[in-house]
Amino acid sequence: MKKTIAFALLVAGSQLANAQANQPDFYRPQYHFSAPKNWINDPNGMVYANGEYHLFYQYNPFGNVWGHMSWGHATSKDLLRWKHLPLALPEFTHADGKTKTAIFSGSSVVDKGNRNGLCPPGTPDCMVAIYTSNVTEGEKHIDQHQSLAFSSDKGQTWTQYAKNPVLDLDTKEFRDPNVFWYAPQQKWVMATVLATEHRAAFYASKNLKDWTLLSRFGPIADTSRVWECPSLFQIPVQNEPGQSKWVLFISAGHPQKGYLGMQYFVGNFDGTTFTLDKDNPKPVSPAVTNVVDWGKDYYAAIPFNDRPASQAKPIMMGWLNDWEYANKLPSTPFKGAFSLLREMALKRTAAGLVLVQTPIAGAIALRGAKTERKGLALNNQTVVLEASTDNVYELEAQIKPGTATSVGIRLAKNGDEETVIRYINGKLELDRRKSGQTDFSDRFASVEQAPLSPQNGLIKLRIFVDKSIVEVFANDGERVITDLVFPNKSTGSIELFAEGGNAQFEKVSLWHIKPVIQQ
Repeated sequence: MKKTIAFALLVAGSQLANAQANQPDFYRPQYHFSAPKNWINDPNGMVYANGEYHLFYQYNPFGNVWGHMSWGHATSKDLLRWKHLPLALPEFTHADGKTKTAIFSGSSVVDKGNRNGLCPPGTPDCMVAIYTSNVTEGEKHIDQHQSLAFSSDKGQTWTQYAKNPVLDLDTKEFRDPNVFWYAPQQKWVMATVLATEHRAAFYASKNLKDWTLLSRFGPIADTSRVWECPSLFQIPVQNEPGQSKWVLFISAGHPQKGYLGMQYFVGNFDGTTFTLDKDNPKPVSPAVTNVVDWGKDYYAAIPFNDRPASQAKPIMMGWLNDWEYANKLPSTPFKGAFSLLREMALKRTAAGLVLVQTPIAGAIALRGAKTERKGLALNNQTVVLEASTDNVYELEAQIKPGTATSVGIRLAKNGDEETVIRYINGKLELDRRKSGQTDFSDRFASVEQAPLSPQNGLIKLRIFVDKSIVEVFANDGERVITDLVFPNKSTGSIELFAEGGNAQFEKVSLWHIKPVIQQ
């Protein structure tokens, strides 16, 4: 009888947890960007104009799975709080009534003074979106080429350029234009990809309308998946004033076979050709290229164009999802979110110039009440840092691994349910196999690994938890792991642990974060 009652209570508890998890907005992040409803994927057209930041993004106006690709739109003054605006560039049907053009990924620029005459005469600054027009007829994929749209009213309304497309190679796998102004030669440069050839292609234009091929790069490094979402820009070198390098980012495969990820290349760009040089870092192993993020859920990141000169460090934002399970995520009425904005720098090491990523400085404004512990010595034991928290916080830890075979932090802990961040055998791991809902896809439950060595005997972690998002920045951003998780309950505990020996948590700081109101 007792077993029957216990089983009934267990079932009831499970049903309650699932009922909580199935509530609308249960998994909605509180300080990461998400659309009010429906599907989003790649961030697009990120540009600073007229005193505010514009974010466009791949968006399905009609549903919570991929389809009907259009550009959603939001603006921000501080890159933390966003105002949602009406749809910017919708999918459209051609005059023949049969073919459609979906608005795939791209970028935006500001044509200062409307020098190229796309906007009406008298427009002070013309915003121009450069995007991949993906043409279909019914279920048949016909073509991919690059097109323009422009706005004379600060991005509120948009007009398609009458002579689109502006660049067409008569292929179905030519996409993701990322355009920037190359001042030394007074021209626009476009980075695109020939996706299935694993090549980046660079073009130049004086007027945004007529484009000439400059050069191509690749195939090289990871070619396990198609190449997508290129970006090329200069990144400063830490502690070397005035020094920077050109870095090419490509979204492609992942160190774990079959998943998506991003890779980067360090070199030089002379206005025509991007070339690698001695500073391009040596991969951590022959089988692993230079990885941007070691998690499964950071993809298609691009930089902001035209930021104020006073804000020297370039910043990027990525899509938090993976095509291996993207349409199956258990989140309603939205699906998909974006990372915190990340500042980019390069650090000189024995292996070359290594990418360093840190949350934008303004992220500290999100911090609320603080809890801090110092000098916690653990010997094969577990200590509860917080008995119950709402899974919306920032956590910093400085750890001396000592003799422990494994040391780390358990997040969103409820019984057997947990997300584990551990340092073990010279690697930082994020283990989401027991993180909550994982059975919506047999590709979701996983352990991520990033090689990591202590700095002056310490492992330094900065962790952002936001309902269904975990972003981990290790050793001041030398390694980053980003994953989605779907706990069954809205609250959980935080535990510190050391296994197989002793370890010391020199300092642990926890800040609760109040929800950021999106308008």
